[in-house]
This record gives sequence, structure tokens and C-alpha cells, in this order.
Amino acid sequence: MENNQTQEQLQNSTLILVLGILSIVTCCCYGIVGLILGIVTIVLAKKATKIYAENPDLYTGFKNVKTGKILAIIGLILSVLYLLFTLWAVMTFGWEALQDQELMQERMREMFDQ
Repeated sequence: MENNQTQEQLQNSTLILVLGILSIVTCCCYGIVGLILGIVTIVLAKKATKIYAENPDLYTGFKNVKTGKILAIIGLILSVLYLLFTLWAVMTFGWEALQDQELMQERMREMFDQ
């Protein structure tokens, strides 16, 4: 039996892929931007996966959704790690030291000389 139905692009599949990539690229923005993009990407991917699962023969682009979701998970992990590192650095050295290179060098010397 022939399938005469035309397939259409799964809604937001390209957007999910792009946001997944951006969640990794922006994880170094204190972890906040990558975290937000990763969460948004996972929510969009979950909705697209549900739509695709209802009738997979009607849609193309599910590979973009799967890839984008994997990238978003990686971006989330990197963002959380970077955010934790940033919080640790602020608590250890202080925000002023992170802004001033000389003060940072002084605080690091104090930390390692003990």
C-alpha cells in the first residue's frame, strides 16, 4: 500500500537544534544564559517529541529534535558546573577580586601561602 501523505517539518525542530547549540555556547555567561536556553530547549523538545510520537509518518526533522535535546542536556550540565564554579569563586575570593586582577593575584597568594 502506498503512502500518499506528504510529510511536513516538525514544528520548532530547527529552533530546538539552534537553542541546543546556543545553550552550550552561552554556558560561560556565568551559567545563567545557558541554563535558561537549556531548559527552554528541553521543554520545546518534549512538546515536539509528543507531537511526533502521535503520528511519526506525518513529520520530518525529528533528528534535529533529538540532537537539540542532547545538546541542551550537555549545555545544562556545563551551565550548572560553571554557575557553581562562579559561586565558589565569589565566595572564596569576593566579587571585587574577580573584577581586579591585582587583588585577585594577592588573594590567590594568600590562599596558597597558608
